[in-house]
Formats: sequence, C-alpha cells, structure tokens
Amino acid sequence: MPKSDVLKEIIAKKKERLLLAKQNITEEELKARIHGLPATRSFIKAISKPRQISLIAEIKKASASRGLIREDFNLQAIARIYEEVQVQAVSVLTEEDYFLGQISYINEVKSVVSCPVLRKDFILEAYQVYESRLAGADAILLIADILTREQITEFMQIAAGLGLECLVEIHDEKELKKVLNLKVPLIGINNRNLRTQEVDFKNTEKLYPLIPKDKVVVVESGIKSYQDTLFLKILGVNVLLIGTAFMEAQDIRKKVEEIMGW
Repeated sequence: MPKSDVLKEIIAKKKERLLLAKQNITEEELKARIHGLPATRSFIKAISKPRQISLIAEIKKASASRGLIREDFNLQAIARIYEEVQVQAVSVLTEEDYFLGQISYINEVKSVVSCPVLRKDFILEAYQVYESRLAGADAILLIADILTREQITEFMQIAAGLGLECLVEIHDEKELKKVLNLKVPLIGINNRNLRTQEVDFKNTEKLYPLIPKDKVVVVESGIKSYQDTLFLKILGVNVLLIGTAFMEAQDIRKKVEEIMGW
C-alpha cells in the first residue's frame, strides 16, 4: 500500500464504522442519553499552566505508522501511572482499525484519572461529537486536513453546547490559515504528515511563530527525549502531547519523568 493512501484508508474505514454505529444507536438517541451526564472537566484550563510545560499523555495500543506498539496493553494500569505522575490531561485513541482503540476506553480511563480526557479519533460527522460526550470525553480532536471550515465551525458549536472543548490540529501553513480565520482557541501542531506518516520536527519550528500568542498551542508527534522538550520550551511551546515514546517504554513512569524532566 503506498504510504500516501494511509489517511484515505483510515477515513474510508471510519465511514464504514460510522454507518454501523448509527444502526446501533441513532443521533437522536445519543442526544437523549446525554441529558443528566456529569459536567465535563475543563481541558484548556488543565493544560494552561503559566511558566511550565504541560503534558497530555497518550494511551494507544497501535498506530497507523507503526502497527502494534504495546503488546502488554493494560489500559487502567497505564492510566493509573499517568494519574500518579500527575499529567495535566490524557489523550485516548479510540480509532478501531489502525490504532486498535475503542470508544469504551474513554470512560475506563476517566474512572482512574482526575484530569480531563481527550478523545483522539477521526471525527467526520456531528454524530461523533455527541457520541464523544456520551462516552465521557472532555475534549475532542478535530483534524483541519480532513474537515471543511464549515464542518470545523459546526462541530465546535455543537461541542461548546455540550461542554466539550476542541483541539484543532494542523500540519501546514494552509491549514493554519484556515483555523486562524475561525478563531480557534486551542491549536495542535502535528509534526507527523498524516498522509505520508513521516515526522518532521521542523514543522513546529516553522508554524509555531506564526500563531498568535493568545492561542493555546499543543505540539504533537516525534517528542522522544528531554532534549526535544527543552528545544520546544526554548521555542516557547508550553503543551506537549506524547504517546509513542511512553507506549513503547518498558517503564512508563520513568519515561515520563525522563522526557519531561520531572
């Protein structure tokens, strides 16, 4: 399979999964079940710490670029470590086919951690925004590359009405322009090109200075060492999202402390 087809493949699979999900539970049912749920935890507040680098620690069993990352995958044990080292937020991969995630993971993690939980998936329809709220998410990922400006606006409005916050992810200047015009408060810079799956750390170097200072910026992908953290800190970044480096570590706690310098 040519590498450039990875994102296309993921989206095609996700659309199939969505059709099945809707047969299981309609959008109207989702909306009805959301009533009376406990309030969400504020994601932006949790990760906005003046003068310190915040960590969104990720839980994923596999990835599209690597395949299986963690064989010994004990969801609650990983969440417990993240809670003990006091990460600012947890990101949970719920995409089933390439990341081997499940939407039920969100509530399982939430029962263990006291911080907010981000649902990381390929959100293509409003249905998934309601689904995320019902599943216990506090925030959702919206990928600028796969959504129109209208969709980003619509999903953010729905999310706001449900108490969810949105991390809107960009990968290049064109996507950044699209997002800045929409007054998005929380922007993710992904160093990974989702189409080729290649990671380029220079992406943050190039894009970060172009983002207004009033935005909360999260840097994702390719952060593997304390050196990387220091480099980003000097650049002015104050939120990191790290997954693979923790998931492939034998001792997750040690790896968190090592990369973050805690």
